[in-house]
Amino acid sequence: MANTAPLVMRLIGSSIKIAHRAGIIIRDVMCRGDLGIVEKGKDDLQTEADRSAQRCIVASLSKLFPNVTIIGEEGPSDLNVPDDWLITESNADFLEKNKCPEIFVDLKESDVVIWVDPLDGTSEYTQGFLERVTVLIGIAVNDRAVGGVIHQPYYKAETGDVGRTIWGLQGCGTGGMLSVKPPSDRFLVTTTRSHSNGIVQSALNALAPDEVLRVGGAGYKVLQLLEGKAHAYVFASAGCKKWDTCAPEAVLEANGGTLTDMLGRHYRYGKDVSFPNSSGVLGTVAGVAHDEILAKIPDAVKQAMSKQL
Repeated sequence: MANTAPLVMRLIGSSIKIAHRAGIIIRDVMCRGDLGIVEKGKDDLQTEADRSAQRCIVASLSKLFPNVTIIGEEGPSDLNVPDDWLITESNADFLEKNKCPEIFVDLKESDVVIWVDPLDGTSEYTQGFLERVTVLIGIAVNDRAVGGVIHQPYYKAETGDVGRTIWGLQGCGTGGMLSVKPPSDRFLVTTTRSHSNGIVQSALNALAPDEVLRVGGAGYKVLQLLEGKAHAYVFASAGCKKWDTCAPEAVLEANGGTLTDMLGRHYRYGKDVSFPNSSGVLGTVAGVAHDEILAKIPDAVKQAMSKQL
């Protein structure tokens, strides 16, 4: 079944398994105690968990899908990995229970770009905010984010299991969690914890939310939307990259929500695009009018964001 399934289904099914393995690597590095932190730039850390998780993900995807373009946050990866890091099977449950959307039946590997953030929320990881850490594998076709996997290595289920994996695919919906509607009597916004500035705050002020949740990680912010903890994800800054948003955008939109820049435009995820999301991020959950949120954003904020292009 796994080998005969359409390409997009194998991509999601394999990414579910691979992200889970990357999550184990992330926990293993933390357990050993030496995070191997290096500073890539201002407020931009990398740990041994980032490097090792990416090697696991890229080596596994490259072996399974040799003609797919893979772009990882940590740059080119050494594909010589331990045997137990190389994941070549797919998630059977996903393949058995879901049908390939018609638009993807004839998809070819050369049409696909995979964006990998092996550890989204590195600063959260180093500071102990572990539930906010995610593994992100985003699948783009014809420049658009269409599928994605978000894995939480430190999620604690009521069953006692550690870790959970959420997936989304355009035309197929989402799985791995039950989405919850946010409260109808309050307006809640999630935004950055560590990259705020005057423009970011101006956008937030214009929306006049009842509560602002400041947390790290694009993956975790989108999960807050899906869990009903926020109505909108608002980040009027150029602080994140394509690998931060490809998977979250695909999962959120497969669930009925919307994710664009601060001017209402979808980001392009082709293999030749620039990495920075230079005009910010605006995400809204299903049932919230994205255009109405956009209309409240001050012109000064939109002008600042348009200059970022």
